[in-house]
Amino acid sequence: HTHTHTTTHFPTHIFPFPRGVVTPVKVVFRDSKGNAQTVTAEVGQNLLDIAHNNDIELEGACGGTLACSTCHLIVDKKFYDKLQPPVDEELDMLDLAWGLTETSRLGCQICMTPELSGISVTIPAETADARDV
Repeated sequence: HTHTHTTTHFPTHIFPFPRGVVTPVKVVFRDSKGNAQTVTAEVGQNLLDIAHNNDIELEGACGGTLACSTCHLIVDKKFYDKLQPPVDEELDMLDLAWGLTETSRLGCQICMTPELSGISVTIPAETADARDV
């Protein structure tokens, strides 16, 4: 008989999930002042889209094409290690990001998986922060 595998355990790197299965995941966005906003998203969405869907101020000048660093986020250390490693293009853009930290990533490159539910990310202060000059 033809028998498609019915195991309920999905390896994290296999997309898409079966149709009709929507796994809600939580994302906590913090601003530079420490205010937090928890939103619900779906597995497979990236943090840039999730921010925009929830009216969170996260710029995505290039529309997620790895041509800018405006969706720079600082990821909570606990979750940083669960992310897929950044590709070279993302690292090149992060080099241009303002306020870079060792857990910085571009929001457009972080796609939600069930393991990332509860991820906490901080949106760095305004990049055009040249007031001290």
